[in-house]
Amino acid sequence: MTKEMIISSSAHETRVAILEEDQVAEIFIERERSRGVVGNLYKGRVSKVLPGMQSAFIDLGLERDGFLYVTDVIPSSEEFDRLEVDEDEAKAKAAGGSGAGGGRRDREKGPEPKIEELVKEGQEIIVQVAKEPLGTKGARLTCHATMPGRFLVFMPTVDHVGVSRKIESRDERSRLRGIVRGFREQHGFTGGVIIRTAAAGRPTEDILSDLNYFHKVWTEIRDRSESSKAPAVVYQEQSLVAKLLRDLLTEDFTAIRIDNETEYRRICELVERIMPPLASRVKLYEKDYPILEEYGVQAEIDRALRSKVWLKSGGSIVINQTEALVAIDVNTGRYVGKKTAGRLEDTILKTNLEAVKEIVRQIRLRDLGGIIVLDFIDMEDKKNRQKVFQTVEQELRKDRAPSKTLQVSDFGLVIITRKRVKQSLERVMTEPCPYCAGSAVIKSSSTICFEILSEVKKISPDLDGQSLVLRVNPDIARALRDEERAVFKDLRQAIGREIAIRPDAQLHHEQFDLMAIG
Repeated sequence: MTKEMIISSSAHETRVAILEEDQVAEIFIERERSRGVVGNLYKGRVSKVLPGMQSAFIDLGLERDGFLYVTDVIPSSEEFDRLEVDEDEAKAKAAGGSGAGGGRRDREKGPEPKIEELVKEGQEIIVQVAKEPLGTKGARLTCHATMPGRFLVFMPTVDHVGVSRKIESRDERSRLRGIVRGFREQHGFTGGVIIRTAAAGRPTEDILSDLNYFHKVWTEIRDRSESSKAPAVVYQEQSLVAKLLRDLLTEDFTAIRIDNETEYRRICELVERIMPPLASRVKLYEKDYPILEEYGVQAEIDRALRSKVWLKSGGSIVINQTEALVAIDVNTGRYVGKKTAGRLEDTILKTNLEAVKEIVRQIRLRDLGGIIVLDFIDMEDKKNRQKVFQTVEQELRKDRAPSKTLQVSDFGLVIITRKRVKQSLERVMTEPCPYCAGSAVIKSSSTICFEILSEVKKISPDLDGQSLVLRVNPDIARALRDEERAVFKDLRQAIGREIAIRPDAQLHHEQFDLMAIG
């Protein structure tokens, strides 16, 4: 299967689309203003110790202090298992008395350390964010950082080399351990390393590339923490694009296209490091026309925010999301075929099979999770029902998210349980609709502002010195003045002159008009 990665990047937002056989399969969006802090490392200061709760509050320089439980100061016995470490290896290390293992062994002999024995008010401490702040709660923190690479996971605070259980070959496990241990001895590298499943069969150079990267990053973190005054960020989790390249990039990708020159240079450097043979496939998109429209991504995003999706045959699928589950209904629509009994069954089968491919694609695009119920058009032939079910299972193999499928043959239903791997597209791009008392959604103010910016950039070459008047809903006018004022600044820069904003309460929240004035 041939793939392409299409990247639209600005100072405010990054959108990435994965194309499979020229069709949009997955969409990822990251907004700078709402970028998460999970994975970031901070040099924090202990602001309060709470012996009664066996936890401490840490000032990170964020809106609210993060909180650190005593169990996150000393690693738990399940820490290595959580990272797919070989259990025997972890136990052997635990008996050795060094790093995290030694800590566990000591605790088995004596009482558990108390939080007040481990940290003191005013103390400076390096912590990693394990969970995002939520509501009135601060971030959940840990003293035991983990940094995922392409083939390895680095754990700087422990002294351990483990291998994913999914690598079953004893010779391969031994080879990979040997590479890591040799590097550690040569460089005096004491941090722990977990060898990921993806490392199986990879050449020595690939493993060493990850190790050299971790060595460099951890050296920089230590230097930054020594020179910084708490609270301060000493390591920021990689950007969306870097994480996707790290986790998804394979030789199947024929091109990585990016419309931002600064990001293009960063991506070139990253691909050169992780997969040098693919460096020539990174392409800078230099047309004035928006890259997402050029490759049909914007149209797919718009479709993915609607409940009904039309099929090429004239049939359709209708997607209804509730808090408890997602229901997807298949309809024949305009495609009815010939009405003889055999022909009708063939028509229904053809529509159901076409619907399966689109359903799985929409599940991936929208990142639908939880319980998903597929209601196909009823078929009399049991073989046809089985064929549809097998096609569902086959299409789901393209999906990275874990899922299970169950056929309810008596009712023509198929039930999928799927783990969501990222925030759903609807949650990122929409907000509750004030026009219908929250029963549906509309595009968020930020999304409309970014669409206005894209449209202005598209028409700016044709303005020929004319000024622009922007007529928008009052909520959008307010957003451009306040939280999205940086977008408004980019609007003015795009045409090289001022833009007049005219709020109009008669306009729907999603509508806007651009008028050129000579």
